[in-house]
Amino acid sequence: MNRKIATLIPLCLLALVCLAAFFGARHVLQLLFRPTNDAQHQRGASFNLDFLIPGGVYVDEKITIDEVLKIRLKREQAFYEKWIQALFREIPVRYRYYANVFLFFFWSFLFMTFFRVFTFLGYGRALRASLLLGGVTYFFMPDLSVGSVDDALLLGIPVLLILLRLVFVRRRRKREARLR
Repeated sequence: MNRKIATLIPLCLLALVCLAAFFGARHVLQLLFRPTNDAQHQRGASFNLDFLIPGGVYVDEKITIDEVLKIRLKREQAFYEKWIQALFREIPVRYRYYANVFLFFFWSFLFMTFFRVFTFLGYGRALRASLLLGGVTYFFMPDLSVGSVDDALLLGIPVLLILLRLVFVRRRRKREARLR
């Protein structure tokens, strides 16, 4: 029982830190930009929000830090990006998803080849690790479909396979321990 508590306490603390950071950042982003920046200037703070103000944009009293950040980070697309998006719109959705799955399996195959050639991992462990790393690579790569549903799906399936393997191994070990 003590081992379970010893592993749960750091996980709970990590979850609390993550939640505090999330809600803290959310609170800061909802602050009004102008009064916050003026207060930092009056205090003589070494860090102020002037670098967030985009050129040629008037920041009024009611705009929040989040809205200024969105304006600042919004960028114009380059010519080739517009051309590629126009080309991708002409490809049928079904073929775009086929191409995405092909990209995922391509990266998984490359990781599988690496694991089998350069490590001593068995086929099962190498397959699970390569699917996971292929999913992570696919998640951060530009792909042919709009949205993140396919990214989450192709990353979630390997994670689910790893978790299922973990559950089956634990059940088998418990069963073997009972039989002894």
